[in-house]
Amino acid sequence: MKKRVKHILAGFCSVAAMMMATSGWAGSTLTVMTHDSFNVSKEVIALFEKENQVEVRFLKSGDAGAALVQAILSKNNPLADVFYGVDNTFYSRAIEGGIFQAYDSPMLAHIPANLRLDAENRLLPVDYGDVCLNYDKAWFQEKGIAPPTDLADLAKPEYAGLTVVQNPATSSPGLAFLLATIGRFGEDGYLDFWKKLRANNVLVTAGWEDAYFGHFTAASKGDRPIVVSYASSPPAAVFYSEKPLTEAPTGAVVTDGNAFRQIEFVGILEGTKELELAKKFVDFMLGKDLQEDIPLQMFVFPANDQAKLPEVFMKYATVADKPVTVDPAAIEEKRNVWIEAWTDTVLR
Repeated sequence: MKKRVKHILAGFCSVAAMMMATSGWAGSTLTVMTHDSFNVSKEVIALFEKENQVEVRFLKSGDAGAALVQAILSKNNPLADVFYGVDNTFYSRAIEGGIFQAYDSPMLAHIPANLRLDAENRLLPVDYGDVCLNYDKAWFQEKGIAPPTDLADLAKPEYAGLTVVQNPATSSPGLAFLLATIGRFGEDGYLDFWKKLRANNVLVTAGWEDAYFGHFTAASKGDRPIVVSYASSPPAAVFYSEKPLTEAPTGAVVTDGNAFRQIEFVGILEGTKELELAKKFVDFMLGKDLQEDIPLQMFVFPANDQAKLPEVFMKYATVADKPVTVDPAAIEEKRNVWIEAWTDTVLR
């Protein structure tokens, strides 16, 4: 749940800058371009820096789409050596941009085949998360209403005025949820579903934080007990609770065909002058040290199937057995059309 986590590495920064300034350590520099929600423990990056005598700098460049556009526009004079944060909603644009070079990392042996979308390994999977409905358990118990178990439930009269979603034009989980409805109901049926939601008084916000912390009853004084979030949001609610909890206060709807799986990738940018270091950093991103840091930093699941999950994930996180899938090429071709049609249907 990326937006849940504070952005520790803001802007263009180095996790080792202070240490190097005081120690006089002079080595190579590796620049990693990311989206704004990227987060990692300083201690973990320090392991890579010490082992390779390198300073790792992170260039945060907006959301995933904006960062990718910058990388493509600067392909002849790349801003970084490595890029992290392309997800499967922008996968085809990234590949067609021709900015990544193939790298068959040995760590791919520990990455499940269903996460590996690029046969040429220009983009290698780092993490994944299921975007789905979350609901406030206490609210539904108090009202004596069964919580939703399916997307179609949202159109029922008893759920009128209960749901808050994000605008797919301005929000990554909002776009993922729109894709979930397209994958579930088809191109011929998803707008009918959204018409029903509009008639059932769905609330649309610009982004995840406004929806979750501004309107979701389990996290605010809002009046919406259903929100679009991640299947890993319940363990985050436990982890950040001010008092110890033995049960997650929220539930996630991950029944078959009701969640969209976001996969995030890392790739080596063409034109890097630090190719060998870039390869080592990709290996490091897919290795256990960083992979086991991911869940409590970004509240998504590590791609490496050998990485151990923290206890709070083991107890409270759920994964969709059969998430919705939409072909990345179709997403790239029709993304803007789908968003415009959604806007006309829901907001106008």
